[in-house]
Amino acid sequence: MEIEHTDSREFLGKTVTVKMDRPLHSKHPKHGWEYELNYGFIPDTKSPDGEELDAYVIGIDEPLENFKGVCIAIIHRTDDDDDKLVVVTPDQTGISDEEIRTKTHFQEQWFKSEIIRA
Repeated sequence: MEIEHTDSREFLGKTVTVKMDRPLHSKHPKHGWEYELNYGFIPDTKSPDGEELDAYVIGIDEPLENFKGVCIAIIHRTDDDDDKLVVVTPDQTGISDEEIRTKTHFQEQWFKSEIIRA
């Protein structure tokens, strides 16, 4: 029986908790580059790649273990089946798509994607 995947769009505009598995300044386990943002996942979800749904946390300049914030966008990779949520503090919900692209470029530069908003 196939396990149903979590629809990333259901998180847009909602408060979510992100568990960090790659905190700010940690190194990518395979490629060795540094994470320029806190990066983690939403527990108890499942993306098409079989892992939990991933999330970038923008606007916090210290390594975190967990973060509760608002999902303002989804980076939908058009050449990879692995959406990424964009999560911020409630006072940062107005950041632009350009800011999201700039801040996530360290990892997203290798993929084609579109930014989806509510």
